Amino acid sequence: MAKRFTASAEQLKPDPVYNSKLVAKFINCLMWEGKKSAAQKVFYDAMGIIKKRVKDTEPLEVFETAVDNVKPMLEVRSRRVGGASYQVPMQVRPKRQQSLAFRWILAAARAKKGKPMATRLASELMDAFKKEGTAMTTRENVHRMAEANKAFAHFAWK
Repeated sequence: MAKRFTASAEQLKPDPVYNSKLVAKFINCLMWEGKKSAAQKVFYDAMGIIKKRVKDTEPLEVFETAVDNVKPMLEVRSRRVGGASYQVPMQVRPKRQQSLAFRWILAAARAKKGKPMATRLASELMDAFKKEGTAMTTRENVHRMAEANKAFAHFAWK
């Protein structure tokens, strides 16, 4: 069966402020109910907060480093072998690494309550930049699971 690709990667235009496709993709993930302008406002407000708090580094660099820090190298996947299901550690493909990083950062920011979303997102991105915070904890847990199930790595033939 041939792999099917969507044209979304080619059609994605860089964002207007930073001219970055990574930022545009993140804004699309942040967006709810098709409200892109609201998502852009939240993201750019968060970048403004980061600019005020982190003086020595550019906000875009903080964002890119935060995403890179949260990207997982390994994950466990269920593999059924002879009636038993095993949690098999596997390498994560680059596209999935990015989408998982986005998902974990946004989930961590959305889980914090009581503050505006821009503030929560900025604090989560700064935490990830410093290799701490909820998104990094999620990544550590995924890596720990993969490490614990290293004995089943020989089932990862597919």
